[in-house]
Amino acid sequence: MATTTKALARTAAATSSATLYTMPNTSTVTVVSNIVLANAATSASTATIAIDGVTIVPAVSIPANSVVGFDMKQVIPANATPKIITGFASTSAVSIHISGVEIS
Repeated sequence: MATTTKALARTAAATSSATLYTMPNTSTVTVVSNIVLANAATSASTATIAIDGVTIVPAVSIPANSVVGFDMKQVIPANATPKIITGFASTSAVSIHISGVEIS
């Protein structure tokens, strides 16, 4: 099995739910290891992240000009449906960084 460390998502947040990552095929297992939310706005913002339709970061508040990080080991199995990570924030001034590994 090959294990590839990846930046699964690195983007400015949309203000409505958007796909941040899609598993590349049906035989890959993905492990999310870290989520970082950076708020460049001058006021507090919120962000929500879901894996396969299950919210894991529920409208978390991010103070102005601050960073919030989550270390985790969340597995997206090869047989998962829909095999995606989605997210959004209250402002596009929030950046979303998601790291992990793909195992194929």
